[in-house]
Amino acid sequence: MLTVLAPLVLLASGLAGGVLVGAQLGGYPLLASLPPAQYVHAHAFFATRYDPFMPICLLGTVAGDLALAVTVGESGPRAGFAVGALLAACTVAVSVTKNVPINRWVRGLQERAEQLAASPAELFERRQRWGRWNSVRCCLAVLALAANCFALALVL
Repeated sequence: MLTVLAPLVLLASGLAGGVLVGAQLGGYPLLASLPPAQYVHAHAFFATRYDPFMPICLLGTVAGDLALAVTVGESGPRAGFAVGALLAACTVAVSVTKNVPINRWVRGLQERAEQLAASPAELFERRQRWGRWNSVRCCLAVLALAANCFALALVL
């Protein structure tokens, strides 16, 4: 099971971490620099491009890590995969409870362009909040990848 599942977990975990690092280093700074109308259009565009890719990567990481944690015999790797699962699950939780609602709000705002001009302060505040939570989930996803690499190194 390790031979098949570990590469898939590393792939999923690495892709999730990589996308979030890319969003943190490039996507969010670009979005934060845009005027409101352009920001709404760009954020809505990006948000729809990552579904269902990111959920598949993150949930695949959680499921694969849990399976590895249960099946690997040694305690060190088992703990590493369990930590990877927990960190990936925390990334999912932050995404679902913090970032996804803002993504939906922005997409709805795009459909109601007249509301955009009426609430620039709210838009700025939500954009800042999205950026902070994206930073949190980026760190969690990268730590999950590191835990998976550590666990696999212990097995080898």
